[in-house]
Amino acid sequence: SFSYFPQLAKIMKEKETKDISLGMYIMLFIGFTLWLVYGILRKDIVIISANSIAILFSLAILLFKLKYK
Repeated sequence: SFSYFPQLAKIMKEKETKDISLGMYIMLFIGFTLWLVYGILRKDIVIISANSIAILFSLAILLFKLKYK
């Protein structure tokens, strides 16, 4: 989940997202959200926490992608 942090830090520093695939991050966000729902249904704190962190990072990258487009 934390593997997205270097990408996010680079985007925040350079204010550039032209090399980031919008479609890929949208699909990634949807996938993490579905895993979060699954974790909630199973009441599995590990799945919930890992995917919550991943959602935050991927959402931030998506928002920067739209902002710096």
